[in-house]
Amino acid sequence: MTELRTRPQTRPENAAGWVLRQLREPYVKLLASQVFTGIVALIANVLMVRAMTPGSRGEVALMLQIVYLGSQALLLGTERSFVASYHNFAPADAVKAFARLLIVPCLAGVAGAVAFTVVAPHRLHPGTAVVALIVAYILSEVIALASRSIAIAADRMSDFFAARMIEATLQLILLSGLFLAGVSAPAAWILAYFAAGTLPTVAYVVVWLRSPTLGQGHPHNRLVRREGLALFPAALSNMAMLRADRLALPALASTSALGLYASVATMTELLAWPLRAFADSRLGRWRASDRQGDLRVRPVVLAAVVYSAVLVPLVSAALYLLIVPIFGEQYAPAKAVVLPLVAAAGLYGISRVSLGLLIAEGHGGLVSVAEIAGFVVSFAAYVLLIPRHGILGAAWGSLLGYGTCLLFALVVIRVTGGRRS
Repeated sequence: MTELRTRPQTRPENAAGWVLRQLREPYVKLLASQVFTGIVALIANVLMVRAMTPGSRGEVALMLQIVYLGSQALLLGTERSFVASYHNFAPADAVKAFARLLIVPCLAGVAGAVAFTVVAPHRLHPGTAVVALIVAYILSEVIALASRSIAIAADRMSDFFAARMIEATLQLILLSGLFLAGVSAPAAWILAYFAAGTLPTVAYVVVWLRSPTLGQGHPHNRLVRREGLALFPAALSNMAMLRADRLALPALASTSALGLYASVATMTELLAWPLRAFADSRLGRWRASDRQGDLRVRPVVLAAVVYSAVLVPLVSAALYLLIVPIFGEQYAPAKAVVLPLVAAAGLYGISRVSLGLLIAEGHGGLVSVAEIAGFVVSFAAYVLLIPRHGILGAAWGSLLGYGTCLLFALVVIRVTGGRRS
């Protein structure tokens, strides 16, 4: 009886305590920042389509795709490998370590842009000022994506959340000003995106550099580079799979078709953001669990499947009904791509979780194969379907590509980690 009285008692966690604990999780802050950013992106999308013709909206979409692809090229696949390798590092040490990874690629990117302005034929040259703006935006996006990885690794998601809130607020103010002023020049809207993203990101990087350092240096940079290079084809293929439709449409159809397509695709992408945020924030924890031999794969994948299965029909119906009231009658043809694009976003979200588990298990090469397979299928579909079916062909190409990537990932999980319950 004495043992029973002196044994430490553990009180069961009540519902309020569980909720508070979940709210402190890094993925919740990452998701919250993405939700707010997504809301502002929706508003920005409406402002742009109201202020521009489909052709001008397509030019903005094209420049944004160049920025996204360029930033991935300079990161060399280090985003996720850094999170997995620098788990629980001090912010200042993590910033310095990532900076060493980025110096050479960024200098090479600037040199490549200078060479382009010198040798590019006149018909392909958008102008030195536009090239300079795109290059500056690419470098800003690189820093922003690096800061995301640093915040996850160093457990500074509160800082990252604040930076993204400031960015979204500035973006909303600047884009609203352009809309009210009747500005329809695509470069002006890109400049607003650049300014809104650069200021808070740079400010918080400076704050992190001034924080206490533990002198941890950059002991894992060699591993990050090696895993990053293994994941680099995956990063490029994933970005190409996400953005090739925006690049193919103006070439195989028109910028007006891209404007119609982007008005819907920008909104459907938000469906996958929560799953991607969850997967990215869990990489370090999943790797630690894998090393201990207790990484639970199947429940995580099944939860992602349930999430997509519930939201896909709801989001499809809402978008189909709201496109014309929100965007205007000239965007009515975009209703045709709602269902395939929403379904594609659902498959893409599940694939982010599946591939994140494979990265945690050290299968970076197989992740790249999955992403490349998805890109090849989607690109082939774009080439075959867009000339005949226009924006609907692009939407079905995305669905086929994302589905291929997910199918490959699930097969690999079945062979490797899927045996664990």
